[in-house]
Amino acid sequence: MKLLYFAWVRQKVGLAEETVTPPPEVRDVAGLMSWLATRSPGHADAFAHAAQIRAAVNQDFAPASTPVAANDEVAFFPPVTGG
Repeated sequence: MKLLYFAWVRQKVGLAEETVTPPPEVRDVAGLMSWLATRSPGHADAFAHAAQIRAAVNQDFAPASTPVAANDEVAFFPPVTGG
């Protein structure tokens, strides 16, 4: 699974992207974020407030309940604001 991180999520994780193999119990975006929070202190900091992070699975906006699979590309980013 290819992961992409943007804006402050990237800064906290310390990576722009990485390839991971989540355990079988990770089945959706919410589970992926929970698992990622255990990977490093930077990941834990980035995903400490998961409700503040948006996701896209294969370039489509995705709620936390969206299923994820081994060959997916998942991007994480802060909410976009306009003004």
